Amino acid sequence: MTHGLDVNIQVVSPLFRDEYMPQYASAGAAGMDLRACLDGPVEFRPGTHLRVPTGIAIGLPRQDVVALVYARSGWAAKHGIALTNGVGVIDSDYTGEIQVLLSHHGDSTVVIEPGDRIAQLVVAPIYVVHWRRVESLAATERGEGGFGSTGTR
Repeated sequence: MTHGLDVNIQVVSPLFRDEYMPQYASAGAAGMDLRACLDGPVEFRPGTHLRVPTGIAIGLPRQDVVALVYARSGWAAKHGIALTNGVGVIDSDYTGEIQVLLSHHGDSTVVIEPGDRIAQLVVAPIYVVHWRRVESLAATERGEGGFGSTGTR
């Protein structure tokens, strides 16, 4: 059984259309599509970065909830387009417009049209951490073994 979460959403652009509302594309989807809220097509050239507005702002209800912006796997596979910052983090106290930072690692110019699905938004719970300073940590089998310490295969 799934539990819903009420999240306020505000339209912040006069270019926003009702069909740009974030929504799940399938019954089992974890992320909702974010769409480009543009006044016309934008050429996205290889080797460049682009900030794409979505026309919306959200109000998360509590500090233990985060909205995460992820790349669309289809764009990554077909065009080499990824998020510039890996994953966008929308904190509970950020109420400005959601803008998607894209990097083009592919070979061909891509045209982003108004309403194109440019990223996906996942709303998730998080733990609010309260640090406890200690003199040492509990021993584990791995210990301080870092990069590659558990093997290559």
